[in-house]
Amino acid sequence: MNLGIIGAGHMAQAVGWLAVKAGHRVMASNSRGPRSLLGLREALGCEVGSISEAAAFGDVVFAAIPLQAYRAIPAASLAGKVVLNPQNYFPHFGRIPELENGELTTAELLARHLPRSHVVKALNSILVEDVVPDARPGGAADRRALPIAGDNGEAKQAAIGFLNEIGYDAVDAGPLAEGWRFERRRPVYCVPLDKAMLAQRRGCHDAGCGHAGRALALSDGHSWLTSSAMRRPRQWSKAIAQ
Repeated sequence: MNLGIIGAGHMAQAVGWLAVKAGHRVMASNSRGPRSLLGLREALGCEVGSISEAAAFGDVVFAAIPLQAYRAIPAASLAGKVVLNPQNYFPHFGRIPELENGELTTAELLARHLPRSHVVKALNSILVEDVVPDARPGGAADRRALPIAGDNGEAKQAAIGFLNEIGYDAVDAGPLAEGWRFERRRPVYCVPLDKAMLAQRRGCHDAGCGHAGRALALSDGHSWLTSSAMRRPRQWSKAIAQ
C-alpha cells in the first residue's frame, strides 16, 4: 500500500516509520517542500514530496497537521480516498466555533472540508511518545488497541487493517459523530488498553454525554495532558534512530 503523509512532525514520523517497517511505501510532505525533508527521507527510508504529491501518492492518506490548518489539505486530490484523521482540538492554537459549541466533531470538520473523501478518525488517542514503543505483533498478549470512527464501512476496514499492520488492534466506535468519545477529557483518551477493555470503556461513563459532552470534550481548559505523561522522553525517536 502507498501511504501519503501530510505533515512531517513527530506523529507523522512515528507512523511513517512503522509503516515503512511494515512494508508500505510512504511519502512524507510539509508546507516547506520536499527539499526540507531530505534528512527525513534518509532517516525513515521514505519518499518525500509536496503536499499535493503526497495526497496523490497515497492509497491511504494520513493528515498529520494541526487541526487549525485543515484547509491546507487538498480536497480534489483526495477524492475517493481514505483519509486518516489523528487531529485533536487545542483551542490555544485558534478557536473553531463549530467545535466549541459541539456542532461538529474534529473528524466531521475535516469530512466537511473533504466531502468526496472517506475520513476515519484514528491515531488521535495515543501519545506520540508511545506510537513506536507500544506497537506489537499480532497476537501479542500486551497488544494495545486504538479506537476509530467513520461513516464508511470499507474505509474503516482499511484503517483497521493498516493499524493491525503497524502493530495495533482497533475498536470501532461508530460513525464520525461518535469520535468525540475518544478525544480530550474522555475516559479512554491516551489510555493504554487492550481490545476487550477498550471496547468495554469506549462509551460515555459520566454525566457529560450527548451534545453537551461533545462541547466539553472539545472546549478549552487545562487538560490532563499537561501532566508528566506528556513530558516523558521521546522513546520512539530513539527507536527510529536505531
